[in-house]
Amino acid sequence: MNDLQQISINALRFLAVDAVEKANSGHPGAPLGDAPIAYLLFHKYMRHNPKHSKWTNRDRFVLSNGHASALLYSALHLSGYNVTLDDLAQFRQWHSRTPGHPEYGDTDGVEVTTGPLGQGFAMGVGMAIAEKHLAAVYNRPGYDIVDHFTYGICGDGDLMEGVSHEAASLAGTLGLGKLIYLYDDNLISLDGPTELSFTEDVLKRFEAYHWHVQIVEDGNDLDAISKALDAARAETTKPSIIAVRTIIGFGSPKAGTNKVHGEPLGAEGVKETKKNLNWPEDKTFYVPEEAEKHWREIVAKGARYEQQWNELFAKYKQEFPELAAEFERTHAGKLKEGWRDSLPKYPVDSKPVATRSVGNLVMNAVAKTVPELIGGAADLSTSTKTVIQGSANFHLDPEGRNIYYGVREFGMCAAVNGMAVHGGIIPYGSTFFVFSDYCKPALRLAALMKAHSIFVFTHDSVGLGEDGPTHQPIEHLMALRATPYIIDFRPADANETSAAWGVALELKRPSFMALSRQNLPVLDPDKYNVFDGVEKGAYIVEEGGSAPDVLLVAAGSELWPTLEAAGHLKQEGIYARVVSMPSFQLFEEQSDDYKLSVFPDHLPKLAVEAGASMGWWKYVGRHGDVIGIDHFGASAPGPLVMEKFGFTAANIVSHAKVIIERARAEKIGVGR
Repeated sequence: MNDLQQISINALRFLAVDAVEKANSGHPGAPLGDAPIAYLLFHKYMRHNPKHSKWTNRDRFVLSNGHASALLYSALHLSGYNVTLDDLAQFRQWHSRTPGHPEYGDTDGVEVTTGPLGQGFAMGVGMAIAEKHLAAVYNRPGYDIVDHFTYGICGDGDLMEGVSHEAASLAGTLGLGKLIYLYDDNLISLDGPTELSFTEDVLKRFEAYHWHVQIVEDGNDLDAISKALDAARAETTKPSIIAVRTIIGFGSPKAGTNKVHGEPLGAEGVKETKKNLNWPEDKTFYVPEEAEKHWREIVAKGARYEQQWNELFAKYKQEFPELAAEFERTHAGKLKEGWRDSLPKYPVDSKPVATRSVGNLVMNAVAKTVPELIGGAADLSTSTKTVIQGSANFHLDPEGRNIYYGVREFGMCAAVNGMAVHGGIIPYGSTFFVFSDYCKPALRLAALMKAHSIFVFTHDSVGLGEDGPTHQPIEHLMALRATPYIIDFRPADANETSAAWGVALELKRPSFMALSRQNLPVLDPDKYNVFDGVEKGAYIVEEGGSAPDVLLVAAGSELWPTLEAAGHLKQEGIYARVVSMPSFQLFEEQSDDYKLSVFPDHLPKLAVEAGASMGWWKYVGRHGDVIGIDHFGASAPGPLVMEKFGFTAANIVSHAKVIIERARAEKIGVGR
């Protein structure tokens, strides 16, 4: 390591240290230990353009151990991204561009939101999947317009988390040769030495996963790290992991201990650390002129990288105009003109069909005009019905759009998020709805990143029947509906399912679908404004005359006994408005006037859904009622389970009469 490299690395170290110290909060240990790795990646190996952080063919970088965010922000600043010294000084402060953990969309150059350990690792796998697929789709001899690496830094915590095991196994199976992780092997976790809880041979595990593995004994040895990176880049058939033995908190009084992991060094500790590393003790956020000049060489190199690619793409565009146009369209996030015409509509006389089955028909119909749609299932493709017909298995042919994720629900959904933020594709993953429990942290990150991730969950209620309580979702809908920003869909029929796919593709937001195993009748698309209704989240399917007595609202399969109940009530002279509510989130985003037009204040209300009742009380109010399930299910044929749990027209009629009488007794206005 020459003097200029040393000064440049120390500038990186102490920008991070000063940011943590000023905030009096953060993690200085990893930045002090990992700075040489970050320096090499950003300065020598990564092809990136700090002045155009969204350049399509850039190398991606994932800081999976996101608690080391001060390192990433400091590297971005020094490299010339739109991260200023003032931003570093505002580390972890209100509305700053340098939050406590990296947040996608908040900070220029941050590729993914990380911090929940292991998920960054798995999202990097998703990015590498996206690169491999897009290269197979678009590259032609002499025109490698998709040709970039995904690099990452991960720590012991990442590799302890189960999601990293799932993702690493998948990456090895898929042969993701352009995925390279540097493992910060510092022998320390938050509680103390890793020998307390983590004694396996990590590299043997990764060898078993079919990864290319290497060891660098000294985290300050730039030559050794460079040689390892060169070897990793040369290995094109396997993902690579390089274990780099670093010292957490290098140079500080608490170096090599867990005490330097997650708290500031303190004024005296900072002073001593700077002294130990020959840094001016009285200067904060200091970057020597020669170090700044050296770091900013990245800007000119990045511009050259992008210019070379632009020149290649211009020739490609002349040679392959249709492919080039498709590439530009998909990377701009635009759907093909007229794609909505491919959304099927089903006539009322169609045979009853499970929404999981019609979901497959809809997905395959739109896949013809949305070629960027790609995904698969967690070893359940025959049950979730999410295979794109006529397309290959990605593992055998990376141009294929069907990914077999294996029984790795969390790893699958995290990879879907990585694919989504990579760009150029619209990814989906699927499993049984009850197993969304395994996926929940990834769904939350999808929402936090506002990623265009689509999650298809089938077997949506106790109506699935004989598999029993372990497979029957109860609380899942409300738990996910409580997650900000993600769009929930629980369609009642084929047409609502088609409409849900339309919204999921068009809005470029995370969404999930809860689809039925049991067959359901079909709403008349000529009678009901289904597609507009789904876009609004809830809509009226039966007015109940000019002055209805009660409002019945249902989602998914429970709409059908609710409509039947409305018919029985009408025969008794009681008029019910019936509302289908396929999406809480979309309904909440409508105007107050629209909400009131669907749910007028004066009507007593009854909600019907085969799941937890909790969220429905917002809509029915204290004078209303909910027919839901606030206990676990039972193993029996699906229709019998639904009957025993009260999802029958007769039970709905009975409850409706009770709330009507209660409203009258309490002098709450009713329609008649």
